[in-house]
Amino acid sequence: MGEGNTDLEQRDLAVLWHPCTQMKDHERLPVIPIRRGRGVWLEDFDGRRYLDAISSWWVNLFGHSHPRINAAVKAQVEELEQVLLAGFTHEAAVSLAERLVAITPAGLTKCFFADNGSCTVEVALKMSFHYWRNRGELRKTRFICLENAYHGETLGALSVSQIPLYRDTYAPLLRDPIVAPSPDCYRRAPGETWAECSRRGFVATADLLERHADEVCAVIVEPLVQCAGQMRMYDPVYLSLVRAACSQNRVHLIADEIAVGFGRTGTLFACEQAAIAPDFLCLSKGLTGGYLPLGAVLTTDEIYRAFYDDYDTLSAFLHSHSYTGNPLACRAALATLSLFEEQPVLANNRQLAQAMAAATAHFKDHPHVAEVRQTGMILAIEIVQDKATKTPYPWQERRGLRIYRQALARGVLLRPLGNVVYFMPPYVITEDEIRLLAEVAMEGVDLATSD
Repeated sequence: MGEGNTDLEQRDLAVLWHPCTQMKDHERLPVIPIRRGRGVWLEDFDGRRYLDAISSWWVNLFGHSHPRINAAVKAQVEELEQVLLAGFTHEAAVSLAERLVAITPAGLTKCFFADNGSCTVEVALKMSFHYWRNRGELRKTRFICLENAYHGETLGALSVSQIPLYRDTYAPLLRDPIVAPSPDCYRRAPGETWAECSRRGFVATADLLERHADEVCAVIVEPLVQCAGQMRMYDPVYLSLVRAACSQNRVHLIADEIAVGFGRTGTLFACEQAAIAPDFLCLSKGLTGGYLPLGAVLTTDEIYRAFYDDYDTLSAFLHSHSYTGNPLACRAALATLSLFEEQPVLANNRQLAQAMAAATAHFKDHPHVAEVRQTGMILAIEIVQDKATKTPYPWQERRGLRIYRQALARGVLLRPLGNVVYFMPPYVITEDEIRLLAEVAMEGVDLATSD
């Protein structure tokens, strides 16, 4: 007889330290062992299924165990599993770089591979700093980031993140960025449109850029949605304004599309909605369809040329990861991009986004829901203690955890960010499954706000 949930859970707790987890919680909150995944569903060792409403931390685009991506990885593993990308190359890496250059905003002509999302941010930060150094502008050593930003948990990425839960403990290890107000529209004035709110939010960013341009390398933003920052959202006009201001002040723009790229916001890349091209575009998560870790930084030929010189000038970008451009990950990414090319993914997503909006429209009438907000295939429901003032529940009460547990009991994986319930499902979800998500989420919200 095969191993069951309890057996694997006991083995797990004996040796594993889980990410983003207070391990003592597992004295009363079971670890969920997963045996297999198919489509939007995960299945444990006892045959119980869970609808993966969050794409397994936002990485899975086309469902678990997709036959096309499976076949691509299987074929690649028979030919080449890994080779260093320093002085060597392989077809999958070259083809993937070619296709990324072709589909990303105009002017991004060079692709630098990394291992994961946080590392792509590290690459972009270092590359921007190093560019200005190679140009002889040694005063440029700082970065501007947004309030409520999250860019990863390696030290450079964490330095430009502004969520206290992740940052405060490690503050002595971090560099101090210049922090601009977030353009998010959650607390917009009565009657104010998203565009008006985001324009107003840009005023302080413009002032910071003008005052600090001579010492700033780059501005880094998460286009349209600050995902880990409780799914706060803003209007594309902010991207247009910050792009123009960066160009005017000779400061780079880094677009962190690690979570929002590849169709999550309704367009292939969020930057498209503002018709802008950043100087650095960071990609990961959905890049491989959720199969394998891989990151990519797309940048311009101008930036590339600043590093192109004789070796003894010591101007080369000497940044490396052992698994840079791993063939298996690149092949999974190529299969993922082929699905976008061969199927009407974005058109289908628009219908699914409408279904998500319809299924959750009634949440706005709930006495403890302050807002239901949506950008493409990302929908968030913010629960509050007082609806009129948007006063949040104390974080110590862990209301979101109640929703998580209730959803698991109903066969749905929701993982609220504090008091924000969100849907970010794989693109193969059905409208019936979306209605199930809404039903379970409402049950959870009712339970979490009942006292």
